[in-house]
Amino acid sequence: MLTTKLKPLVLGMTLAALPASASVIISEYVEGSSNNKAIELYNAGTEAVDLSAYALQTYFNGKTDAPLTIALAGTLAAKQTYVVAHASSAQAVLDKAQQTTAASWFNGDDAIVLVQGDTIIDSFGKRGEDPGSYWSGNGVQTMDRTLRRISSINAGRTEADGFFDPSAQWLSFDKDDFSDLGQHAGSTTDPTDPTDPTEPPVEPLVCGDTATAIHTIQGAGATSPLVDQIVTVEAVVTADLQADNELKGFFIQHPAAEQDNDTLTSEGIFVYYTGTDVKVGDRVRLRAKVQEYFNATQLGFVDALEVCGQGSVAATTLTLPNDNLEAVEGMLVNINQSLKVVDSYGLARYGEVLLATERLYQSTQVALPGADANAVEAANLSKQILLDDGSTKQNLEPIRYPAPGLDAYNTLRLGDTADNLQGVITYSFDKYRLHPTVEPIFSATNPRTDAPALDATGDLRIASFNVLNYFNGDGQGGGFPTSRGASSAIEFQRQKAKIVSAILALDADVIGLLEIENDGFGEFSAIADLVAALNAQSAETYQYVNFNAEKIGGDAITSALIYRSSKVTEVGTAAFTEMVPFDYGNRPPIAQSFKVNATEEVFTMGVAHLRSKGSCSKAEGADQDQGDGQGCWNVVRTTAANTYADWLATHPTGVADDDIIVVGDLNSYAMEDPLRAFAAKGLASVIATQDGHTQGYSYNYAGRIGSLDHALASTSMMEKVVAATDWHINADEPVALDYNVEYKSDALQASLYAEHAYRASDHDPVIVALNTQPPVVEPEVWQGEFTNVGGWFWPKNFKIELPEGFQNLKIEVTGGWGDANLMVKQGSAPSLFRYDCLSAKFGNQDVCEFATPKAGKWFIQVSGYLPFGNVTVKYSAIKP
Repeated sequence: MLTTKLKPLVLGMTLAALPASASVIISEYVEGSSNNKAIELYNAGTEAVDLSAYALQTYFNGKTDAPLTIALAGTLAAKQTYVVAHASSAQAVLDKAQQTTAASWFNGDDAIVLVQGDTIIDSFGKRGEDPGSYWSGNGVQTMDRTLRRISSINAGRTEADGFFDPSAQWLSFDKDDFSDLGQHAGSTTDPTDPTDPTEPPVEPLVCGDTATAIHTIQGAGATSPLVDQIVTVEAVVTADLQADNELKGFFIQHPAAEQDNDTLTSEGIFVYYTGTDVKVGDRVRLRAKVQEYFNATQLGFVDALEVCGQGSVAATTLTLPNDNLEAVEGMLVNINQSLKVVDSYGLARYGEVLLATERLYQSTQVALPGADANAVEAANLSKQILLDDGSTKQNLEPIRYPAPGLDAYNTLRLGDTADNLQGVITYSFDKYRLHPTVEPIFSATNPRTDAPALDATGDLRIASFNVLNYFNGDGQGGGFPTSRGASSAIEFQRQKAKIVSAILALDADVIGLLEIENDGFGEFSAIADLVAALNAQSAETYQYVNFNAEKIGGDAITSALIYRSSKVTEVGTAAFTEMVPFDYGNRPPIAQSFKVNATEEVFTMGVAHLRSKGSCSKAEGADQDQGDGQGCWNVVRTTAANTYADWLATHPTGVADDDIIVVGDLNSYAMEDPLRAFAAKGLASVIATQDGHTQGYSYNYAGRIGSLDHALASTSMMEKVVAATDWHINADEPVALDYNVEYKSDALQASLYAEHAYRASDHDPVIVALNTQPPVVEPEVWQGEFTNVGGWFWPKNFKIELPEGFQNLKIEVTGGWGDANLMVKQGSAPSLFRYDCLSAKFGNQDVCEFATPKAGKWFIQVSGYLPFGNVTVKYSAIKP
C-alpha cells in the first residue's frame, strides 16, 4: 500500500522538476545509406526555446560515456522543427538542415540523448546497451530506417538507460525516406513570413533557342564544371522514372547530330523533377540548377519545362571491361555482351543485381597479397555494373528478377547469365548502375545440383558446414529471440528444416559444424537438438562428440563434430584449447580421433573458426588493414593457424596417428598468410591440391567469390583423398531465400521459402571423399628374355644378374621347334654333374623356379638331344 500511495507523489515531483523546455523532443530519426543521418527536434511547447543550452550526445556500441557531443545553437520557435544532419548527407537532407556535423555519427546500434546541461530531455535507444546491429520491436528497427515520432507524443523519454522498444513511440519508414524531414505535426522549419517578398514571374522557355549542351554540363571529369549554375537544356527523354516509387525524375540525351566528338564527355543527364509528366521520346526544354548528388551530376530545382515535340536517341554500345563509365553517365546504352550474375544481395530489398563479364574472385583467392592481389581487384572493378530496377521502394512484390518473379524454385543464382541489357547509366551509392529500359533476360547457366558432385566416392566422406547461428532458444520451444540466429520459434523451425535437408544431402560420415550455439551438450542444447532432428529423418544414426564442458570458450557460438556411428567410432579423448590466441576472437578449436569401422583406420579431425575480417576499428598495429587484400586481424589469424597446427601435432586426443584433417571457417582466402602458415606446418588445402588451382569458392561477398571454408590434410591423410569439392547451395543463392521472415509479406514468406537445402546458410559446405582401405601394393617385376635361340647337342650359354630383394625367380624355355633342355646354376656355369635345376622334358617347354633365390649371377644353359631352333629363354622375378 505504501508503494501505491507514493507513486502518484513521485510522478508529480518528477513532472514538477522538469524544466519547461522539456517540451523539446526528438521528432525524427534518419539512419540511411552512407552518411545520410539526421536528427530532427520539435518544440511542442508554446514558447520559443534557446537551443544554445542544449546538446545531442551519442553513445556508441553500448558505451556509458558519450564520445560525441553536438552543441546546438539558435532559437527554436514554438511548434517548429530544427534538423541536425551529417555534413556528407544527401542534398535532400542538407536542404532541410539548420546544423551539420562532419564527425563520425550514429548507426542503428547507438543511443542518442538530448540534454539541457546535465538534465536528460529526451533519448533514443538504450544507453549502455549494445543491441547487436539495432533495436527492434513489432517490425520497427533502428538500422536502415527513417523513424518518425508518433504525433501525439509531446514529452521526451528521460529514462535513457531504460528498456527501449522503438515501436512504442515511433513509426517506421523506408531507408533514405526524407520526405517528411523538417516538418512534424504540420510544422515546418521555415514557416512562411507574410512580409516575405513575392517571387518574380518565371521567364518563359522558347523551344529551339540557344541552350547549354549536356556534354558541357557533364564535362570530361568526375564533377560538372557548371555545378550550382542555372542552365537551360533541350534534349530528348530516354527514360521516364518519375513515379513516387521510382527515381522521381527522368533522363534526357542529345540526338547524335547534337553531340560532340569527345568520348570523355557524356551526352545524357538525369533530371530530378516530377512537376510535368513527360514520356520517352519527348523533346523537352527546361531550366534547372546543375547539382552533384552523391557524386552524380544531375539537374534539379527545375523552375520551367516545355515539351517541344518528339525526337529519338540511339543507344550507345557499352562494352565491359570499362574503367571510365563516367563518360556515359546519364546516357542510354546497349550492352551486347552476355554478363554473369555475380551478386544478388540487394535483389529482394532493392531490386539490384551485380553483373560482370565473368565470375569475379576475391583478389587473395587467386593472387598473393599485396600488389598482385590489388591488381586483380582493380581489374574486377572495370568488369562490373549494377543492374537496378529504377525504383526507390524497398521489398517490392513480386521480386522483379528473374521473370515472372523470384521464388524458392524460380531462383537467380550467381553464375547465371544476363542478356538483352539496355538502359540508362547513373551513379549512386558508390556504384555505376544500369536502369533498364527493356526487360533483361536471365538464363539459368549455373543450375542447382541435388547433391555434391564428386569424381570418386571412396569409403568415407568428411564435410564442413557453417550452420549460420543455429540457436534453439531454451531447447523446449521457447526462449526466443536469442542473441543470434532465429528471432522466433517459427523462424527456428524454418531454419532447422533447411539445415537438416542440407546435412542429409551431404551424405557425410563425419561433419565439422561452425556457428552452432555455445550452450553445452545437454538434453536441450543446440547440438543435441540438431542431432535429434537428423535422426528423425535419417536411416543412419547420428551422434555428436561430447566435449564435457558447459561452454567451449566465451563466445556465443562454437564449433562441433557430428558423425554416423555405423561408419566411425570415437577413439581417444575429445579435446579443445582456449590458449592464446583462442581466448578471444578466434573461437577455441576442437579435435577428436575416430576409427573407421570397416577398415579400422584411425584419423584425427579438427574444426577451426578463426577471427573474422570485421570489427576493424578495434584492430591495432599490424592487425589493422594493411591494404594488401587480407583485411584486418590477419596477424591474429596467422598466429592462430600456427598455434593450432602445433597443438594438433601434440596429439591432444591421446591418439598418436599422423592422419589429420582440419575443416572449418578460417576467414582467410586461399593465398592469404593463414593458409600458407598451415601449409608450412604440413596441413595443405585438399581442394586446391585436388584441383591444381585455387579457383574454388565457398562464399560470396560484394560480388567476389572465394574460399573461407577449407579442408586441410596432413601428408598421409592427403594420400587417402580421392575427391573433394564445395557444394554451391548457399553462396550462389539469393539471401531472400533463407529462413528469415523480416522484410517479407505473408505471401513472400510462403513463396520464397522451401525446406530444401538451398540457402540453408551463407557458406557452402566442403566435402572430402577418402579411401581408407590399405592400398594394394603392386609387386616390382624384374624380367627379360633371349630370343631366336637354336642348336643341338652343343649348349647355348647365358648369364643374368639378379638384384637384391627379389623372389620367385622363374627361368623358362618356350616357343620355337625341336627339343630344348634347360639347366640353371647360381654363381657358376652348370654341368651334367653340377646344377641347381635341370629340366629336360622332351620338346621345347622347360622351366626352372626358385622361391628364394640369392642375388647375384645366375648361369643358364640350353641344349638338346635333337636339334632345336627359334626358342626363347625368359626370366623373371618379383619384389613384394
